[in-house]
Amino acid sequence: MSHSARDEHPTEDDGEDSGPEMLDMDDAAEEIEGGDAEDADVAMDSGDEDDNEELVLHNDSIAYFDLHKDSVFAIAQHPKYPSLVATGGSEGEGDDSPGKGYVIDTSAAVERPLLPASYSSDPSAASQPSSTELTPLFEIDGHTDSINSLAFTLPNGDFLVSGGMDGRMRVYGVKIGNGRADFKFVGESQEVPEINWLAPCPGRDYPNTIALGASDGSVWVLSIDPAADPANPIQIVQSFFSHTAACTAGVWTPDGNLLATVSEDSSLQVWDVWGVAAGRGLVPGGAQALLSLTGEDQRFEVPGGLYSVAVSPGGTLVAVGGAGGVIKVVTLPRLTGAQAAGAATKKSGAAAAKSAPAPKGAAGKGAAATDPAQFGTILASLEVQSDGVETLAFAPPPMTLLAAGSVDGSIAVFDVTRSFALRRHIRLAHDDFSVVKVEWVKSAPASLTGGVAAGVGGPAQWLLTSIGMDGVVRRWDLRKNVMPDKPGDNRLVKEWRGHRGDGEGGGVLGFVQGDTGERVVTAGDDGVVLVFDA
Repeated sequence: MSHSARDEHPTEDDGEDSGPEMLDMDDAAEEIEGGDAEDADVAMDSGDEDDNEELVLHNDSIAYFDLHKDSVFAIAQHPKYPSLVATGGSEGEGDDSPGKGYVIDTSAAVERPLLPASYSSDPSAASQPSSTELTPLFEIDGHTDSINSLAFTLPNGDFLVSGGMDGRMRVYGVKIGNGRADFKFVGESQEVPEINWLAPCPGRDYPNTIALGASDGSVWVLSIDPAADPANPIQIVQSFFSHTAACTAGVWTPDGNLLATVSEDSSLQVWDVWGVAAGRGLVPGGAQALLSLTGEDQRFEVPGGLYSVAVSPGGTLVAVGGAGGVIKVVTLPRLTGAQAAGAATKKSGAAAAKSAPAPKGAAGKGAAATDPAQFGTILASLEVQSDGVETLAFAPPPMTLLAAGSVDGSIAVFDVTRSFALRRHIRLAHDDFSVVKVEWVKSAPASLTGGVAAGVGGPAQWLLTSIGMDGVVRRWDLRKNVMPDKPGDNRLVKEWRGHRGDGEGGGVLGFVQGDTGERVVTAGDDGVVLVFDA
Protein backbone atom coordinates (compact mmCIF):
# COMPACT_ATOMS: atom_id res chain seq x y z
CA MET A 1 0.00 0.00 0.00
CA SER A 2 1.37 3.41 -0.93
CA HIS A 3 2.33 6.07 1.59
CA SER A 4 -0.44 8.37 0.37
CA ALA A 5 -3.00 5.58 0.54
CA ARG A 6 -1.82 4.59 4.01
CA ASP A 7 -2.39 8.14 5.22
CA GLU A 8 -5.97 7.98 4.01
CA HIS A 9 -6.68 4.58 5.60
CA PRO A 10 -5.44 4.34 9.18
CA THR A 11 -6.67 0.93 9.76
CA GLU A 12 17.99 -3.54 -12.69
CA ASP A 13 21.89 -4.51 -15.53
CA ASP A 14 22.48 -0.91 -16.48
CA GLY A 15 23.15 -1.52 -20.16
CA GLU A 16 24.17 1.17 -22.55
CA ASP A 17 21.41 3.00 -24.33
CA SER A 18 21.78 3.24 -28.08
CA GLY A 19 22.52 6.59 -29.64
CA PRO A 20 19.12 7.27 -31.23
CA GLU A 21 17.40 6.51 -27.94
CA MET A 22 19.27 9.15 -25.92
CA LEU A 23 18.48 12.82 -25.70
CA ASP A 24 20.93 15.60 -26.19
CA MET A 25 21.61 17.50 -23.01
CA ASP A 26 19.71 20.51 -24.44
CA ASP A 27 16.63 18.32 -24.78
CA ALA A 28 16.92 16.62 -21.42
CA ALA A 29 14.46 18.81 -19.55
CA GLU A 30 11.47 18.47 -21.86
CA GLU A 31 8.28 19.02 -19.90
CA ILE A 32 5.09 17.29 -20.90
CA GLU A 33 1.52 18.06 -19.99
CA GLY A 34 0.07 14.57 -19.58
CA GLY A 35 -3.23 12.90 -19.07
CA ASP A 36 -5.14 14.66 -21.86
CA ALA A 37 -4.22 12.91 -25.10
CA GLU A 38 -6.68 13.58 -27.87
CA ASP A 39 -7.49 9.90 -28.17
CA ALA A 40 -7.83 9.30 -24.44
CA ASP A 41 -11.07 7.88 -23.12
CA VAL A 42 -13.37 10.57 -21.78
CA ALA A 43 -15.17 9.93 -18.52
CA MET A 44 -18.92 10.31 -18.70
CA ASP A 45 -20.88 12.95 -16.87
CA SER A 46 -22.05 11.49 -13.58
CA GLY A 47 -25.45 13.10 -14.11
CA ASP A 48 -27.91 13.50 -11.28
CA GLU A 49 -26.30 13.24 -7.87
CA ASP A 50 -29.26 11.20 -6.71
CA ASP A 51 -28.60 8.48 -9.27
CA ASN A 52 -27.19 5.26 -7.85
CA GLU A 53 -24.08 3.82 -9.52
CA GLU A 54 -22.46 0.46 -8.90
CA LEU A 55 -18.99 1.63 -10.00
CA VAL A 56 -18.62 4.42 -12.53
CA LEU A 57 -20.39 4.87 -15.81
CA HIS A 58 -17.24 4.55 -17.90
CA ASN A 59 -15.62 1.12 -17.56
CA ASP A 60 -12.88 -0.09 -19.91
CA SER A 61 -12.32 -3.38 -18.08
CA ILE A 62 -12.85 -6.78 -19.65
CA ALA A 63 -13.45 -8.40 -16.23
CA TYR A 64 -14.07 -7.45 -12.63
CA PHE A 65 -14.04 -8.96 -9.14
CA ASP A 66 -16.07 -7.21 -6.45
CA LEU A 67 -16.33 -9.45 -3.38
CA HIS A 68 -14.05 -7.21 -1.30
CA LYS A 69 -16.10 -5.17 1.18
CA ASP A 70 -13.56 -2.36 1.49
CA SER A 71 -10.37 -1.08 -0.13
CA VAL A 72 -8.11 -3.58 -1.91
CA PHE A 73 -4.72 -2.72 -0.47
CA ALA A 74 -2.57 -5.51 -1.95
CA ILE A 75 -2.18 -7.45 -5.18
CA ALA A 76 0.31 -10.10 -6.33
CA GLN A 77 0.82 -12.23 -9.44
CA HIS A 78 2.11 -15.78 -9.73
CA PRO A 79 5.59 -15.75 -11.38
CA LYS A 80 4.96 -18.75 -13.67
CA TYR A 81 1.19 -18.54 -14.16
CA PRO A 82 0.46 -14.82 -14.46
CA SER A 83 -3.30 -15.37 -14.80
CA LEU A 84 -3.32 -16.32 -11.10
CA VAL A 85 -3.66 -13.11 -9.08
CA ALA A 86 -4.04 -12.69 -5.32
CA THR A 87 -5.75 -9.66 -3.81
CA GLY A 88 -6.10 -8.55 -0.21
CA GLY A 89 -7.86 -5.97 1.90
CA SER A 90 -10.36 -5.71 4.71
CA GLU A 91 -13.56 -7.61 5.39
CA GLY A 92 -15.35 -4.38 6.27
CA GLU A 93 -15.06 -0.65 6.85
CA GLY A 94 -14.50 -0.78 10.63
CA ASP A 95 -11.05 -0.22 12.14
CA ASP A 96 -11.23 -3.66 13.77
CA SER A 97 -12.50 -5.50 10.69
CA PRO A 98 -10.62 -8.72 9.89
CA GLY A 99 -8.46 -9.00 6.81
CA LYS A 100 -9.67 -10.87 3.78
CA GLY A 101 -8.07 -11.93 0.52
CA TYR A 102 -8.83 -13.93 -2.60
CA VAL A 103 -7.09 -15.72 -5.46
CA ILE A 104 -8.69 -15.26 -8.86
CA ASP A 105 -7.99 -16.62 -12.34
CA THR A 106 -7.96 -13.71 -14.79
CA SER A 107 -7.76 -16.04 -17.80
CA ALA A 108 -11.52 -16.34 -17.46
CA ALA A 109 -11.75 -12.79 -18.82
CA VAL A 110 -12.72 -12.66 -22.48
CA GLU A 111 -10.84 -10.21 -24.67
CA ARG A 112 -12.97 -7.43 -26.09
CA PRO A 113 -13.14 -6.95 -29.84
CA LEU A 114 -11.30 -3.99 -31.30
CA LEU A 115 -13.43 -0.91 -30.82
CA PRO A 116 -13.93 1.92 -33.30
CA ALA A 117 -12.02 5.14 -32.78
CA SER A 118 -15.27 6.89 -31.84
CA TYR A 119 -15.69 4.59 -28.84
CA SER A 120 -13.62 6.72 -26.47
CA SER A 121 -15.87 9.73 -26.91
CA ASP A 122 -19.19 7.88 -27.18
CA PRO A 123 -21.18 8.47 -23.97
CA SER A 124 -23.61 5.67 -24.69
CA ALA A 125 -23.31 2.89 -22.13
CA ALA A 126 -24.64 0.51 -24.76
CA SER A 127 -21.45 0.98 -26.77
CA GLN A 128 -19.38 -0.57 -24.01
CA PRO A 129 -19.13 -4.38 -24.11
CA SER A 130 -20.08 -6.10 -20.87
CA SER A 131 -17.36 -6.96 -18.37
CA THR A 132 -16.93 -10.56 -17.14
CA GLU A 133 -17.55 -11.22 -13.46
CA LEU A 134 -14.76 -13.31 -11.90
CA THR A 135 -15.21 -15.80 -9.06
CA PRO A 136 -12.59 -16.69 -6.42
CA LEU A 137 -10.50 -19.85 -6.56
CA PHE A 138 -9.44 -19.50 -2.93
CA GLU A 139 -10.10 -17.29 0.09
CA ILE A 140 -7.30 -15.92 2.26
CA ASP A 141 -8.40 -15.54 5.87
CA GLY A 142 -7.02 -15.74 9.42
CA HIS A 143 -5.99 -12.08 9.70
CA THR A 144 -7.60 -9.98 12.43
CA ASP A 145 -6.83 -6.74 10.58
CA SER A 146 -6.46 -5.67 6.95
CA ILE A 147 -4.18 -7.54 4.56
CA ASN A 148 -1.90 -4.85 3.14
CA SER A 149 0.80 -6.93 1.42
CA LEU A 150 0.89 -10.11 -0.67
CA ALA A 151 3.63 -12.02 -2.49
CA PHE A 152 4.27 -15.32 -4.26
CA THR A 153 7.67 -16.76 -3.44
CA LEU A 154 10.35 -17.08 -6.11
CA PRO A 155 11.44 -18.63 -8.37
CA ASN A 156 8.44 -20.93 -8.90
CA GLY A 157 5.60 -19.47 -6.83
CA ASP A 158 5.52 -22.47 -4.48
CA PHE A 159 3.95 -20.39 -1.71
CA LEU A 160 1.56 -17.46 -1.37
CA VAL A 161 2.38 -15.16 1.55
CA SER A 162 0.03 -12.59 3.09
CA GLY A 163 1.08 -9.81 5.46
CA GLY A 164 -1.36 -7.96 7.66
CA MET A 165 -1.77 -4.88 9.78
CA ASP A 166 -2.17 -7.39 12.62
CA GLY A 167 1.52 -8.32 12.25
CA ARG A 168 0.74 -11.80 10.99
CA MET A 169 2.51 -13.38 8.03
CA ARG A 170 0.45 -16.32 6.79
CA VAL A 171 1.75 -18.86 4.27
CA TYR A 172 -0.18 -21.07 1.84
CA GLY A 173 1.28 -23.83 -0.31
CA VAL A 174 0.47 -23.58 -4.03
CA LYS A 175 0.05 -26.69 -6.18
CA ILE A 176 -0.76 -26.26 -9.88
CA GLY A 177 -1.48 -29.14 -12.23
CA ASN A 178 -4.13 -30.90 -14.27
CA GLY A 179 -5.71 -27.59 -15.12
CA ARG A 180 -6.32 -26.53 -11.52
CA ALA A 181 -4.64 -24.64 -8.68
CA ASP A 182 -4.84 -25.82 -5.07
CA PHE A 183 -3.94 -23.76 -2.00
CA LYS A 184 -3.26 -25.15 1.48
CA PHE A 185 -2.45 -23.30 4.69
CA VAL A 186 1.12 -24.04 5.79
CA GLY A 187 1.66 -21.87 8.86
CA GLU A 188 2.04 -18.36 10.18
CA SER A 189 4.60 -16.16 11.89
CA GLN A 190 3.99 -13.08 14.01
CA GLU A 191 7.10 -11.17 14.99
CA VAL A 192 5.99 -7.55 14.55
CA PRO A 193 3.02 -5.28 15.39
CA GLU A 194 2.23 -4.44 11.74
CA ILE A 195 3.65 -5.59 8.40
CA ASN A 196 4.15 -2.79 5.86
CA TRP A 197 5.55 -4.75 2.90
CA LEU A 198 6.70 -8.16 1.66
CA ALA A 199 9.46 -8.82 -0.88
CA PRO A 200 10.29 -12.32 -2.22
CA CYS A 201 13.99 -13.02 -2.67
CA PRO A 202 14.86 -13.46 -6.40
CA GLY A 203 18.12 -15.35 -5.82
CA ARG A 204 17.92 -18.92 -7.08
CA ASP A 205 20.27 -19.99 -4.31
CA TYR A 206 17.66 -18.86 -1.75
CA PRO A 207 14.28 -20.19 -2.97
CA ASN A 208 11.06 -19.51 -1.07
CA THR A 209 12.61 -16.77 1.03
CA ILE A 210 10.65 -13.65 1.96
CA ALA A 211 11.62 -10.30 3.51
CA LEU A 212 9.25 -8.04 5.40
CA GLY A 213 9.37 -4.55 6.85
CA ALA A 214 7.41 -3.51 9.90
CA SER A 215 5.84 -0.47 11.52
CA ASP A 216 8.37 -0.67 14.38
CA GLY A 217 11.26 -0.27 11.92
CA SER A 218 12.41 -3.87 12.06
CA VAL A 219 13.27 -5.95 8.99
CA TRP A 220 12.94 -9.73 8.89
CA VAL A 221 14.03 -12.39 6.42
CA LEU A 222 12.26 -15.75 6.66
CA SER A 223 12.59 -19.03 4.78
CA ILE A 224 9.68 -21.37 4.03
CA ASP A 225 10.45 -25.10 3.89
CA PRO A 226 7.75 -27.44 5.26
CA ALA A 227 9.60 -30.51 3.99
CA ALA A 228 12.66 -29.78 6.15
CA ASP A 229 10.68 -29.35 9.37
CA PRO A 230 6.89 -29.88 9.14
CA ALA A 231 6.46 -28.64 12.72
CA ASN A 232 8.27 -25.37 11.96
CA PRO A 233 7.80 -24.62 8.26
CA ILE A 234 8.76 -20.93 8.62
CA GLN A 235 12.31 -20.26 9.80
CA ILE A 236 13.84 -16.88 10.70
CA VAL A 237 16.98 -16.30 8.63
CA GLN A 238 17.86 -12.80 9.83
CA SER A 239 16.34 -9.87 11.72
CA PHE A 240 17.58 -6.28 11.62
CA PHE A 241 16.77 -3.39 13.95
CA SER A 242 18.71 -0.32 12.77
CA HIS A 243 15.73 1.75 11.54
CA THR A 244 14.31 3.97 14.28
CA ALA A 245 10.93 4.57 12.62
CA ALA A 246 8.56 2.59 10.40
CA CYS A 247 10.24 0.67 7.57
CA THR A 248 8.34 1.86 4.52
CA ALA A 249 9.82 -0.11 1.58
CA GLY A 250 12.35 -2.78 0.70
CA VAL A 251 13.82 -4.41 -2.39
CA TRP A 252 16.36 -7.15 -3.15
CA THR A 253 19.22 -6.87 -5.58
CA PRO A 254 18.54 -9.07 -8.63
CA ASP A 255 20.99 -11.73 -7.44
CA GLY A 256 19.24 -11.93 -4.06
CA ASN A 257 22.44 -11.24 -2.11
CA LEU A 258 21.57 -7.81 -0.71
CA LEU A 259 18.37 -6.28 0.69
CA ALA A 260 17.89 -2.49 0.63
CA THR A 261 15.34 -0.94 3.01
CA VAL A 262 14.23 2.62 3.78
CA SER A 263 12.39 4.21 6.65
CA GLU A 264 10.43 7.22 7.83
CA ASP A 265 13.57 8.11 9.79
CA SER A 266 15.18 8.98 6.40
CA SER A 267 17.68 6.15 6.57
CA LEU A 268 18.81 3.65 3.93
CA GLN A 269 20.15 0.29 5.08
CA VAL A 270 21.63 -2.29 2.71
CA TRP A 271 21.74 -5.65 4.46
CA ASP A 272 24.29 -8.36 3.73
CA VAL A 273 21.69 -11.06 4.40
CA TRP A 274 23.73 -14.11 3.42
CA GLY A 275 27.21 -12.83 4.32
CA VAL A 276 28.35 -12.71 0.70
CA ALA A 277 29.70 -9.15 1.01
CA ALA A 278 31.42 -10.05 4.28
CA GLY A 279 33.07 -12.95 2.51
CA ARG A 280 34.46 -10.44 -0.02
CA GLY A 281 35.88 -8.34 2.80
CA LEU A 282 33.43 -5.49 2.13
CA VAL A 283 31.65 -5.46 5.51
CA PRO A 284 33.31 -4.43 8.79
CA GLY A 285 33.65 -7.26 11.28
CA GLY A 286 30.44 -7.97 13.16
CA ALA A 287 28.33 -5.55 11.10
CA GLN A 288 25.03 -6.62 9.56
CA ALA A 289 24.68 -3.74 7.13
CA LEU A 290 26.90 -3.40 4.10
CA LEU A 291 25.81 0.22 3.84
CA SER A 292 24.05 2.58 6.26
CA LEU A 293 23.14 6.14 5.28
CA THR A 294 21.10 8.41 7.55
CA GLY A 295 20.09 12.03 7.87
CA GLU A 296 23.10 12.62 10.11
CA ASP A 297 25.03 12.85 6.86
CA GLN A 298 23.78 16.16 5.46
CA ARG A 299 24.49 14.98 1.90
CA PHE A 300 21.87 12.27 2.42
CA GLU A 301 19.41 14.14 4.61
CA VAL A 302 15.76 13.91 3.47
CA PRO A 303 13.52 15.74 5.97
CA GLY A 304 10.18 13.98 6.20
CA GLY A 305 11.37 10.44 5.54
CA LEU A 306 11.95 7.95 2.72
CA TYR A 307 9.08 6.00 1.16
CA SER A 308 10.34 4.27 -1.99
CA VAL A 309 13.38 2.32 -3.11
CA ALA A 310 14.54 0.64 -6.34
CA VAL A 311 17.66 -1.26 -7.41
CA SER A 312 19.02 -1.14 -10.97
CA PRO A 313 18.85 -4.33 -13.07
CA GLY A 314 22.61 -4.81 -12.72
CA GLY A 315 22.42 -4.39 -8.95
CA THR A 316 25.02 -1.59 -8.88
CA LEU A 317 22.72 1.33 -8.04
CA VAL A 318 20.05 1.91 -5.42
CA ALA A 319 17.66 4.85 -5.69
CA VAL A 320 15.55 6.08 -2.77
CA GLY A 321 12.70 8.58 -2.84
CA GLY A 322 11.13 10.59 -0.10
CA ALA A 323 9.36 13.69 1.11
CA GLY A 324 9.60 16.92 -0.83
CA GLY A 325 10.32 15.18 -4.13
CA VAL A 326 13.86 14.23 -3.11
CA ILE A 327 15.64 11.30 -4.78
CA LYS A 328 19.10 10.02 -3.86
CA VAL A 329 21.07 7.54 -5.97
CA VAL A 330 23.84 5.51 -4.32
CA THR A 331 26.34 2.97 -5.67
CA LEU A 332 26.36 -0.69 -4.62
CA PRO A 333 29.03 -3.36 -5.15
CA ARG A 334 28.53 -6.12 -7.71
CA LEU A 335 28.76 -9.38 -5.77
CA THR A 336 28.36 -11.84 -8.63
CA GLY A 337 30.29 -12.44 -11.84
CA ALA A 338 33.93 -12.01 -12.75
CA GLN A 339 34.21 -8.53 -11.27
CA ALA A 340 33.04 -9.70 -7.87
CA ALA A 341 35.42 -12.66 -7.96
CA GLY A 342 38.27 -10.25 -8.60
CA ALA A 343 37.26 -8.19 -5.57
CA ALA A 344 37.97 -11.10 -3.26
CA THR A 345 41.68 -10.88 -4.05
CA LYS A 346 43.57 -8.07 -2.32
CA LYS A 347 45.58 -5.98 -4.73
CA SER A 348 49.24 -5.32 -4.14
CA GLY A 349 50.34 -1.72 -3.57
CA ALA A 350 51.54 -1.29 -7.16
CA ALA A 351 48.39 -2.78 -8.67
CA ALA A 352 46.15 -0.77 -6.37
CA ALA A 353 47.93 2.43 -7.34
CA LYS A 354 47.00 1.83 -10.97
CA SER A 355 43.33 1.41 -10.17
CA ALA A 356 41.12 4.48 -10.30
CA PRO A 357 37.39 4.97 -9.73
CA ALA A 358 35.15 5.26 -12.77
CA PRO A 359 33.86 8.76 -13.50
CA LYS A 360 30.50 9.57 -11.96
CA GLY A 361 29.10 10.41 -15.37
CA ALA A 362 29.30 6.69 -16.25
CA ALA A 363 26.77 5.86 -13.57
CA GLY A 364 25.19 3.10 -15.64
CA LYS A 365 28.46 1.18 -15.40
CA GLY A 366 29.59 3.23 -12.48
CA ALA A 367 32.32 2.92 -9.90
CA ALA A 368 30.48 0.03 -8.28
CA ALA A 369 30.48 -2.01 -11.47
CA THR A 370 34.13 -1.25 -12.22
CA ASP A 371 35.49 -1.86 -8.74
CA PRO A 372 33.23 -3.79 -6.34
CA ALA A 373 35.19 -2.47 -3.36
CA GLN A 374 33.94 1.05 -4.11
CA PHE A 375 30.36 1.63 -3.04
CA GLY A 376 28.26 3.98 -0.97
CA THR A 377 28.94 6.98 -3.22
CA ILE A 378 26.00 9.36 -3.58
CA LEU A 379 25.93 9.73 -7.36
CA ALA A 380 22.94 12.02 -7.56
CA SER A 381 20.62 14.13 -5.44
CA LEU A 382 17.52 15.02 -7.47
CA GLU A 383 14.61 17.29 -6.64
CA VAL A 384 12.43 17.83 -9.69
CA GLN A 385 9.02 17.00 -8.23
CA SER A 386 7.32 19.11 -5.58
CA ASP A 387 5.96 16.42 -3.26
CA GLY A 388 6.81 12.98 -1.92
CA VAL A 389 8.22 10.34 -4.28
CA GLU A 390 5.90 7.35 -3.82
CA THR A 391 7.36 4.99 -6.40
CA LEU A 392 10.62 4.40 -8.30
CA ALA A 393 11.45 2.00 -11.15
CA PHE A 394 14.56 1.38 -13.24
CA ALA A 395 13.92 0.44 -16.87
CA PRO A 396 15.00 -3.03 -18.05
CA PRO A 397 18.28 -3.20 -19.98
CA PRO A 398 19.59 -1.98 -22.28
CA MET A 399 17.55 1.15 -21.50
CA THR A 400 19.11 3.19 -18.71
CA LEU A 401 16.21 5.20 -17.35
CA LEU A 402 14.81 5.80 -13.87
CA ALA A 403 11.12 6.71 -13.47
CA ALA A 404 9.69 8.40 -10.38
CA GLY A 405 6.04 8.95 -9.46
CA SER A 406 5.08 11.67 -7.00
CA VAL A 407 2.25 12.75 -4.74
CA ASP A 408 2.12 15.93 -6.84
CA GLY A 409 0.64 13.84 -9.70
CA SER A 410 3.72 13.94 -11.93
CA ILE A 411 6.13 11.37 -13.38
CA ALA A 412 9.80 12.27 -13.87
CA VAL A 413 12.15 10.16 -15.99
CA PHE A 414 15.93 10.49 -15.59
CA ASP A 415 18.75 9.33 -17.86
CA VAL A 416 21.17 7.26 -15.80
CA THR A 417 24.00 7.45 -18.36
CA ARG A 418 23.85 11.26 -18.56
CA SER A 419 24.43 12.02 -14.90
CA PHE A 420 20.70 11.52 -14.24
CA ALA A 421 19.67 14.40 -16.48
CA LEU A 422 15.91 14.92 -16.61
CA ARG A 423 14.63 13.27 -19.78
CA ARG A 424 10.87 13.72 -19.32
CA HIS A 425 8.69 15.49 -16.78
CA ILE A 426 5.03 14.57 -17.25
CA ARG A 427 3.61 17.18 -14.91
CA LEU A 428 -0.04 16.13 -15.10
CA ALA A 429 0.46 12.39 -15.45
CA HIS A 430 -2.46 11.84 -13.07
CA ASP A 431 -3.73 15.40 -12.87
CA ASP A 432 -3.35 16.63 -9.28
CA PHE A 433 -3.72 13.17 -7.73
CA SER A 434 -0.93 11.04 -6.29
CA VAL A 435 0.94 8.65 -8.57
CA VAL A 436 0.87 5.40 -6.60
CA LYS A 437 3.05 3.12 -8.74
CA VAL A 438 5.08 3.14 -11.95
CA GLU A 439 6.42 0.00 -13.62
CA TRP A 440 8.17 -0.60 -16.95
CA VAL A 441 6.90 -3.27 -19.34
CA LYS A 442 9.77 -5.74 -19.54
CA SER A 443 9.02 -7.24 -22.96
CA ALA A 444 6.00 -7.24 -25.22
CA PRO A 445 4.63 -8.83 -28.38
CA ALA A 446 4.03 -6.81 -31.54
CA SER A 447 0.38 -6.42 -30.58
CA LEU A 448 1.46 -4.08 -27.80
CA THR A 449 3.84 -2.06 -29.97
CA GLY A 450 1.62 -1.38 -32.94
CA GLY A 451 3.26 -4.13 -34.97
CA VAL A 452 6.62 -2.35 -34.93
CA ALA A 453 9.57 -4.72 -35.08
CA ALA A 454 11.65 -5.08 -31.96
CA GLY A 455 14.33 -2.48 -31.50
CA VAL A 456 17.58 -2.80 -29.57
CA GLY A 457 16.93 -4.78 -26.42
CA GLY A 458 13.36 -5.73 -27.19
CA PRO A 459 10.13 -4.10 -28.28
CA ALA A 460 8.85 -2.61 -25.04
CA GLN A 461 11.78 -1.18 -23.10
CA TRP A 462 10.23 2.26 -23.40
CA LEU A 463 6.67 1.47 -22.24
CA LEU A 464 5.82 2.64 -18.70
CA THR A 465 2.57 1.86 -16.86
CA SER A 466 1.32 4.10 -14.06
CA ILE A 467 -1.63 4.25 -11.67
CA GLY A 468 -2.94 7.06 -9.52
CA MET A 469 -5.46 8.13 -6.95
CA ASP A 470 -7.49 9.61 -9.82
CA GLY A 471 -8.61 6.02 -10.50
CA VAL A 472 -6.97 5.82 -13.94
CA VAL A 473 -4.36 3.44 -15.38
CA ARG A 474 -2.10 4.98 -18.02
CA ARG A 475 0.62 3.72 -20.33
CA TRP A 476 3.37 5.98 -21.66
CA ASP A 477 5.76 5.67 -24.60
CA LEU A 478 9.07 7.26 -23.60
CA ARG A 479 11.09 6.91 -26.78
CA LYS A 480 12.77 10.10 -27.93
CA ASN A 481 11.26 10.25 -31.40
CA VAL A 482 7.93 8.55 -30.87
CA MET A 483 5.18 9.88 -33.16
CA PRO A 484 7.37 12.57 -34.76
CA ASP A 485 4.40 13.71 -36.84
CA LYS A 486 2.75 14.98 -33.66
CA PRO A 487 5.09 17.62 -32.20
CA GLY A 488 4.61 18.04 -28.48
CA ASP A 489 2.68 14.78 -28.12
CA ASN A 490 2.53 13.90 -24.44
CA ARG A 491 3.60 10.26 -24.89
CA LEU A 492 0.31 8.89 -23.57
CA VAL A 493 -0.34 5.64 -25.46
CA LYS A 494 -3.50 4.50 -23.73
CA GLU A 495 -5.52 4.92 -20.57
CA TRP A 496 -8.04 2.67 -18.87
CA ARG A 497 -10.87 3.79 -16.63
CA GLY A 498 -13.26 1.92 -14.38
CA HIS A 499 -12.31 2.78 -10.80
CA ARG A 500 -13.74 5.68 -8.88
CA GLY A 501 -11.30 8.53 -8.56
CA ASP A 502 -10.18 10.29 -5.42
CA GLY A 503 -12.95 12.41 -4.02
CA GLU A 504 -15.43 9.75 -5.12
CA GLY A 505 -14.28 7.05 -2.73
CA GLY A 506 -11.49 5.53 -4.73
CA GLY A 507 -8.26 5.46 -6.65
CA VAL A 508 -5.94 2.65 -7.72
CA LEU A 509 -3.71 1.27 -4.96
CA GLY A 510 -1.77 -1.37 -6.90
CA PHE A 511 -1.49 -3.30 -10.15
CA VAL A 512 0.26 -6.22 -11.82
CA GLN A 513 0.98 -6.60 -15.54
CA GLY A 514 3.27 -9.61 -15.94
CA ASP A 515 6.36 -9.34 -18.11
CA THR A 516 4.53 -8.50 -21.32
CA GLY A 517 2.04 -5.91 -20.11
CA GLU A 518 -0.72 -7.44 -22.25
CA ARG A 519 -3.13 -7.60 -19.34
CA VAL A 520 -3.23 -5.15 -16.42
CA VAL A 521 -4.99 -6.15 -13.19
CA THR A 522 -5.70 -3.42 -10.64
CA ALA A 523 -6.51 -3.18 -6.93
CA GLY A 524 -8.99 -0.40 -6.25
CA ASP A 525 -9.56 1.80 -3.25
CA ASP A 526 -13.22 1.38 -4.19
CA GLY A 527 -13.05 -2.33 -3.28
CA VAL A 528 -13.04 -3.58 -6.87
CA VAL A 529 -10.43 -5.52 -8.86
CA LEU A 530 -10.47 -4.79 -12.59
CA VAL A 531 -8.82 -6.54 -15.55
CA PHE A 532 -7.82 -4.43 -18.56
CA ASP A 533 -6.71 -5.79 -21.91
CA ALA A 534 -3.85 -3.89 -23.54
